[in-house]
Amino acid sequence: MMNQETYVKVQDLRKQGWTLDEIAVETGFHPSTISQRLKEGPPTKREVPDSALVMNAFWKERIAALIDAYPRLLGISVHNKLQAEEFPGGYSTVTRELREIRGPRFRAAEAVSMPIHTDPGEEAQFDFCNLSDWAARWGWPTPLWCFGMILCWSRWRIWWFTTSEDREHTFEGIARFFDAAGGIPAANRTDRMGALGRSQGRRFVLHPPTVGFAAHHATTITSCKARDAKRKGKVERPFRQLQETFLPEVELGGIPHDLAELNRRAERWLHARGHQVKARSTGELPADRLIVEREFLSPLPRVRFDTDYVETRRVHNIVPFISVDGGRYGLPANVLGQLVEIRRPVDSREFTVRHAGRVVVTHVLQANPGPDIIWLPEHRAQVEAIALAGRPAHDGRHLHLIPPPVDNGCEQLELGDGDYDVDTPDLVERYGIGGELA
Repeated sequence: MMNQETYVKVQDLRKQGWTLDEIAVETGFHPSTISQRLKEGPPTKREVPDSALVMNAFWKERIAALIDAYPRLLGISVHNKLQAEEFPGGYSTVTRELREIRGPRFRAAEAVSMPIHTDPGEEAQFDFCNLSDWAARWGWPTPLWCFGMILCWSRWRIWWFTTSEDREHTFEGIARFFDAAGGIPAANRTDRMGALGRSQGRRFVLHPPTVGFAAHHATTITSCKARDAKRKGKVERPFRQLQETFLPEVELGGIPHDLAELNRRAERWLHARGHQVKARSTGELPADRLIVEREFLSPLPRVRFDTDYVETRRVHNIVPFISVDGGRYGLPANVLGQLVEIRRPVDSREFTVRHAGRVVVTHVLQANPGPDIIWLPEHRAQVEAIALAGRPAHDGRHLHLIPPPVDNGCEQLELGDGDYDVDTPDLVERYGIGGELA
């Protein structure tokens, strides 16, 4: 059956003066068929029942629903979701329907830009992305941040989901990246993060802890100039992929229960969809380029940098407890009034209390602590036993015990209930006052 494209070609050849036999040889149709088609006009579109179409009304409605929920969702994500629902078509069938709905996803840039070249091991970039709106959609009570870091030459990267963007979390994210990459680049670039330093005009001065972190790893931490966000675009662009592709796929596949599950899914996703896919700018797999770049990275330090929250606190001098994040937590009685160290790893609900270098107790932070002291059973029993036994012997700094009466051989006066007469004291005998004053 002659289609529309062949009919247009036959018309053009006929207008050029070709005979029916010549057109028949060119197109493969019989001359009478060509003559009939020229008289009747273009062929009508073949009617195909909707049930026989690959992209039928059901799948069109499913794609429209996905794009309505996630307007920037990639075609590969839509195709993977439909395949999981037993869609029989291919990727190109899905993308044609997507273009009908929203048009081309990417358009030409307004101006030509030149990518910044970096050598292997020269630089890595890192930053945080605020995802608290996603946490609210999932019903999570805590904020949600994603720490991202990427090697500029190989494009190998990590995403680490956490609850804060403070200094301790920043150090932990960088240390995790160094551990995963197997080495340390010469420089690490970010924007002017207040957790790492302060701006002084055009200069950005690092805080002392940041200087110590960089010195521990024998590297440098540098910042972009003001209003120069493109300088760290290698870490910013993947955040668009994070919000437009990864997180919608996570939500479609089932909301994660906690941070640990979300981080596991991110690690698997990056391995399959990030490091095993050719980068547009390099044309190579980031996983393959990492093998080359790892030879140019500095070795890891022998001791990992301490990223825990650490503070000192004086134990209460009457009841052995300390206050942490609005809650009161009990300690053993032997640290009453002593100076202790509180240590908590980032994103952990447990904290330990040390005294004289020894762990004395481990507590779990309560989400909504009340006014009561939170005790471990053995410590509560210990403090109650001491209280019931009376005031213990003390070193005299806080508690002063009344000494027992001394037996000097004098008769003790025992008084009962009621009023009593007391003899007038002899002032002459007691104080040596003369009788004339008596």
